[in-house]
Amino acid sequence: MSDTPSTFPCKTRSERDTLGEIELPSYAYYSAQTARAIANFQISGIPVSDYPLFVRALALTKKAAAFANLRLGDLSPAKALAIEKACDDISNGQLLDQFPVDVFQGGAGTSTNMNVNEVIANRALEHLGLPRGHFDVIHPNNDVNLAQSTNDVYPTAIRLAVLFSYRELSAAIERLASAFEAKAREFRDIVKLGRTQLQDAVPMTLGQEFMAFAVTLREDVLRLDEAAHLLKEINLGGTAIGTGITADPAYAAIATEELSRMTGIELRRASDLVEACWDTGAFVHFSGTLKRTAVKLSKISNDLRLLSSGPRGGLGEINLPAMQPGSSIMPGKVNPVIPEVVNQVAFQVIGADLVVTLAAEAGQLQLNAMEPVIVFNLLQSMKLLTNASETLTDKCVVGITANIERCRQNLEAGTALATALVSLLGYERSAQIAKEVLETGRTISEILEATQALPASVENDLLNPLHLTKPSRLRTPDC
Repeated sequence: MSDTPSTFPCKTRSERDTLGEIELPSYAYYSAQTARAIANFQISGIPVSDYPLFVRALALTKKAAAFANLRLGDLSPAKALAIEKACDDISNGQLLDQFPVDVFQGGAGTSTNMNVNEVIANRALEHLGLPRGHFDVIHPNNDVNLAQSTNDVYPTAIRLAVLFSYRELSAAIERLASAFEAKAREFRDIVKLGRTQLQDAVPMTLGQEFMAFAVTLREDVLRLDEAAHLLKEINLGGTAIGTGITADPAYAAIATEELSRMTGIELRRASDLVEACWDTGAFVHFSGTLKRTAVKLSKISNDLRLLSSGPRGGLGEINLPAMQPGSSIMPGKVNPVIPEVVNQVAFQVIGADLVVTLAAEAGQLQLNAMEPVIVFNLLQSMKLLTNASETLTDKCVVGITANIERCRQNLEAGTALATALVSLLGYERSAQIAKEVLETGRTISEILEATQALPASVENDLLNPLHLTKPSRLRTPDC
């Protein structure tokens, strides 16, 4: 086995690149250009390896390239097989610690591309029975990066990483929607007060309120699918600026076809590779869809906090699971910590969308050098939204209970039923009754009984709130 950081932390080896000689840890599969990037970009402390699906996407892209070069006769069978084996090792999760370059990096992703090239080259040499660094046999640039550029490999890998990652997010959102739907069925007969602008509105069921949460989240699963479709167009084969320099004319089609086969994703070659080299519109669109999802999750979390507020001095219509003591000074206080953390995730994702937007706008001429911060924010936002959705499902929604008596009290104490009186008594008389409710504290039913404003049969229909949670027609009584 190869040396590891934990086993030989002090051993080094010397390697050379176009800028001169540099010392590397002996255990490293990466080489000189990666070492320089590690030294240059000590920014966030977040390495590319924190996003294994991105590393996998890069390895698969390199494998597709090696296959195409083999098929075109530009790479020998022995080299191609060794490179493909190295790519398989990486895409299967091995050597993940060999991608230590910071996610924030200048150079339009060149440091990450070279990190991958160097690791693949050294791993391929091992598959040939040779020690690392024998680049006269397999070279990071001449062989692993053959017919490629960072400018087509890197954006292709970004698209693949997003396509791999969003499926997990969609599944998490669908689980959350299903949890809300289960609660909607459980709460379907619990009538409560609907509210607009935080003021009393008309009756609804708690089930209707929770079903709306499920429906709006499932809408976003569909929107994510639509946005992801745009990411299936790739510029592999365009090389430096989309003109395809250094690549065989048949290379792009072969590499794209092979990458589709390996990933199971129906990728398509961009119709104009020059445009595709710098266009980041699909990233902006996908980021906007993530923001849309974040906004909805935050709104739902706000509603859960409001509906559970109190528990005595607020609405108190639902009870959230008690997850932890809520105060260091107030005994018995329990806070809605799960919806609160979802709110914070949403704020982060909304801010990340602005970063993606600004980075996309910053592209110049034939390249956008800001793609590293784009991929970081897209992958981070999906990771956060996935975790937040799963947390909201498992630690909050499935354990929500209804405070049925409080729902009834709030409904009867309000003026919600006054709206149903409009078609029977007119707006002005109904408004007078609503005003009397607020001034006297009596309920609408008590006022109607006292004034005998309606026949008993009509009043009984009116005072059944469940009838008022769906379309109905109350007829004006004969006079």
